[in-house]
Amino acid sequence: MIFFRKDEQLENLGSSILEATWAEFPTLARNQIALTWIVYDPPVLVNTGGALTPDAFWNHIVRGFTYRGVERIYPASVVKLFYLVAVHEWLEKGMVQPSKELERAMRDMIVDSSNDATSLVVDVLTGTTSGPELPTGPFETWKSQRNFVNRYYQSLGWEEMQTINVCQKTWGDGPYGRERAFYGEMLENRNMLTTNAIARLLHSIVGGVAVSSTRSQAMMGLLQRSLKSEDLATDLEEDQVTGFIGGGLPQDGQIWSKAGWTNQVRHDAAYIEIRDRHPYLLVLFTEGKANAKNREILPFVSRLISEAVSSLSIENRG
Repeated sequence: MIFFRKDEQLENLGSSILEATWAEFPTLARNQIALTWIVYDPPVLVNTGGALTPDAFWNHIVRGFTYRGVERIYPASVVKLFYLVAVHEWLEKGMVQPSKELERAMRDMIVDSSNDATSLVVDVLTGTTSGPELPTGPFETWKSQRNFVNRYYQSLGWEEMQTINVCQKTWGDGPYGRERAFYGEMLENRNMLTTNAIARLLHSIVGGVAVSSTRSQAMMGLLQRSLKSEDLATDLEEDQVTGFIGGGLPQDGQIWSKAGWTNQVRHDAAYIEIRDRHPYLLVLFTEGKANAKNREILPFVSRLISEAVSSLSIENRG
């Protein structure tokens, strides 16, 4: 069962926002953007510090809008959200032991989007390491272990997770050796996610039901970002607000997010709270070289969504 229901009000607003975006950015083709937008109507049951049981939380269906939300797209560093939840699950179950190095890597993977930190987290999750190519037998074992995280998300029974692939490390220059072989000749085994799958995972974190309420709150702590200009990085390449969803929000708003970008994609996934407006969740993906370089598209869509939220009727409850 999908965790949100379609809503006529959001359908109309979302469609008009997309039309305005295509008019503003002619280089953005209709198949180069995907989004999932979830609105939390009062009484708001998220960011409560884990006040609800998982059953109570999942039985509450929220309303949302999606455009190409089931399309498989290369997620870049947004995949690190999935590794964050998985490593908390492993820690909770005693499958891995806590350590200062693992804690440091988890923080740097999310806060700074470090690929090196992510490499350690994936090694810990799967019991594998990078290195030279392997003979067939050991490589088959290695590949099976690297799919541990995929099997975990399949086991949740969420329909949004049926088509995803989250088994690859994230790279600067790219994979080598056994890692390159694991990608497949045509890169057919690279990470792939949908905006709906990301929205559901982020929804579970914000709802306090990802692994446990305590661990969900710890994840929220890593995801929170400042919108104040004086707090933003001077190196824009390391800034997950400027040029992303946070760039379209008022500075007195609050955002919890994980961005991802390469020379081919620019993505973000965020939960947002703005005073006197409904809280909401937005996952926004864009593809294509020109769009990946464009730091205006995501903030433009974000601003329009934010303005639309202020006009929402409370009567139409989720």
